[in-house]
Amino acid sequence: MGTMAQLRAYRGPALLSYGFRPFFLFGALYAGLAMAAWLPVFQGELALASAFAPIDWHVHEMLYGYLPAVITGFLFTAIPNWTGRLPIKGTPLLTLVMVWIAGRLAVTLSAWIGWAAAAVIDGAFLALVAAMVAREILAGRNWNNLKVVVLIALLFAGNVAFHLEAHGQGQAWYGARAGIAVVILLIMVIGGRIIPSFTTNWLKRNKPGRLPVPFNRFDSAVLGLSAVAFMAWLALPAGALPATILALAGAANIARLARWAGDRTLADRLLLILHVGYAFVPLGFLLMAAASLGLIAESAALHAWTAGAVGVMTLAVMTRVSLGHTGRELAASGTTQAIYAVVIVGALARICAGLHPEWSGPLLHIAATAWAAAFLGFAAVYGPALWRPRAKG
Repeated sequence: MGTMAQLRAYRGPALLSYGFRPFFLFGALYAGLAMAAWLPVFQGELALASAFAPIDWHVHEMLYGYLPAVITGFLFTAIPNWTGRLPIKGTPLLTLVMVWIAGRLAVTLSAWIGWAAAAVIDGAFLALVAAMVAREILAGRNWNNLKVVVLIALLFAGNVAFHLEAHGQGQAWYGARAGIAVVILLIMVIGGRIIPSFTTNWLKRNKPGRLPVPFNRFDSAVLGLSAVAFMAWLALPAGALPATILALAGAANIARLARWAGDRTLADRLLLILHVGYAFVPLGFLLMAAASLGLIAESAALHAWTAGAVGVMTLAVMTRVSLGHTGRELAASGTTQAIYAVVIVGALARICAGLHPEWSGPLLHIAATAWAAAFLGFAAVYGPALWRPRAKG
């Protein structure tokens, strides 16, 4: 039986027919609900049964809770296209979803079950994802994408370090920052693949003329420089040396983004948002350079990468993949554009809260409310398409 015939032969729940369906839906719900709970926790109005300090719980559940779900949903949808193999679906996919949910419960209830048990349960998800992604890429002989396996393995290592550091030191510093570095590098790798590709395809159909520059040595150099900048930041978070390398990485990523002809995509909001999301990557580098010199608070830079690059890029990819793979038109509806606008407002508010501490109270409320609204809005708008069978025609 051929690949397409086997896909059509699947008779299980539509929600388990492709990786993006459960992980985008549950990931978005969790991102919105966890953020809605965060401000009461931060203000001491709500207590969690977690062994983590409140700030570590927030950082961990955004970085190692929500985000791996979306990454898994994307990879399990993209890898069949890369390898020609069948997607992971049915019982194996359900098992992985349950492991992810168990991790969220274990971390939040870790004061009851113990930090070590929580670390094992939580760490199992990324370990399984790395193993499954490696198996699919190796079986499909898709050697070029093995770097994705390396980044997932590094994210797993960062999660383990986070648990150990939070238990031993009382607060996770390296585990959090290493995770952010890996995630931004992953966005750079995947974004560098899909943004110019989607832009080229759309421009050829709709606006012939200047096209994105294909991946070449310049892109490789930018990725290498960015990796060095992250290593310098982790080793020496303050000082002129890391600030210089971070600033160079920021400038290089601006140049990289400019080569993708994003200014020609204003008419297609589904495409434009990918360019906007990537723009937060160089912004984070430049703000972190300023923070390394003591000019601004580091939280502004951290949230340019997390609330900005991570938040906007994940919603951009989630909406596009959900539309395309459920048989809907690849066009941003009014509600989809509202989701984009709200998450951008939330990211900018959170960055400004770091830049202007005297305004942090209202800005933090705006940022948290906007983030929750964007992700719960995605779940409400796209949920029916994710749990129903693919639209015909």
